[in-house]
Amino acid sequence: MNLSEAGVKNTMEAGLGVIWGEDPRYSRDAGAPFKNRLAHVIKMAILARNRDGDLMPAYARFIAIPSSRALASTWRPVSERSLGNVGARIGLGVLARMGTHAFAEFWPEVRQRIFREKHVSASFASLQPH
Repeated sequence: MNLSEAGVKNTMEAGLGVIWGEDPRYSRDAGAPFKNRLAHVIKMAILARNRDGDLMPAYARFIAIPSSRALASTWRPVSERSLGNVGARIGLGVLARMGTHAFAEFWPEVRQRIFREKHVSASFASLQPH
């Protein structure tokens, strides 16, 4: 059920976003202080870039998340169709968006620290087979 709900949400967001010129992709704010990056994660959950690259409210997302959650209520059990359950799933949808943005924002540095990845020097990289 969750997969079909996500499919409906992503299709709605992409379709409406194309019509309105919204770009739902997340771009990192690497190099900024942690506090600024965290604010960027939250801000980009409610904003999107338009065709000119300027920030605008993510109207397609504002429609897609609640609509997909309400539509999914039709195939959920009766016990999960209440207004409170739909509202909770809407809130979780927004939090999930922030979570995926946080992962995209911070995972490269976390991965580098966990796995102790080192940058390969250009001279060594040229010796490697392609």
